[in-house]
Amino acid sequence: MSNRLAGKIALISGGATGMGGAASSLFAAEGAIVAIVDRNLPAAQDRVAMIRAAGGTAIAIGADVSIAADVNSAIARATAELGPITVLFNHAGTIIIKPFLDTTEEEWDWLHAVNVKSMFLMTKAVLPGMISAGGGSIVCTSSISAVAGTPMEVLYDTTKGAVHMFARAIAVEFRDRNIRCNAVCPGFIETPHGLREVRDLQALGVDVSEAAIATAQGRIGKPEEVAEAALFLASDAASFVNGTQLFVDNGFTAA
Repeated sequence: MSNRLAGKIALISGGATGMGGAASSLFAAEGAIVAIVDRNLPAAQDRVAMIRAAGGTAIAIGADVSIAADVNSAIARATAELGPITVLFNHAGTIIIKPFLDTTEEEWDWLHAVNVKSMFLMTKAVLPGMISAGGGSIVCTSSISAVAGTPMEVLYDTTKGAVHMFARAIAVEFRDRNIRCNAVCPGFIETPHGLREVRDLQALGVDVSEAAIATAQGRIGKPEEVAEAALFLASDAASFVNGTQLFVDNGFTAA
């Protein structure tokens, strides 16, 4: 084990599987005590078992982070069991892919709740304890979709644009209380979420073939590569990195 997060209490929303799961395992391996908050409690418990088997410390909490009562209960339990949270990884999120004119108001409201409102609720619940503990780091999962528009993803792109600005504004407002807030922005990543995105886009005629992804970003990314970027932003190694977006896309958005 290394110790890049030694002494940190880290809470990861959506931390059971995919990029969030990779981050939960990595953060624990780097010395953090990890609370995984996920609506899929069995998967979160499986991740905790993996972390403990590797010598780390973690707990699992079932919650829907788009619901205030769930969030407040989860934060209260994590704080009671582990202590004040000093690293928050707002990772939970999902995607809806369909033509804009077929998108319903209910879908618009639901995806904004899951992808954006969740970050408001989690951050608001965590910040008082984080400030009292002397400060901390918040990382929010955005996407290349915050800056690169994609057909059939107007709704998703809009939520990720909001995440970009949320992280920047939190950074500015709370910098004087030793709080950092940054966004990590993955490209196409080999997770169940990422592969479903590719499949659904292809079904609607958008070229995200293996060749197209290779042209845009060289290859599909690995969840562990995103977790490493989130780890850097969460750690004290990034002590002067605040209010920024770290793209993990192998040049997709640079072209």
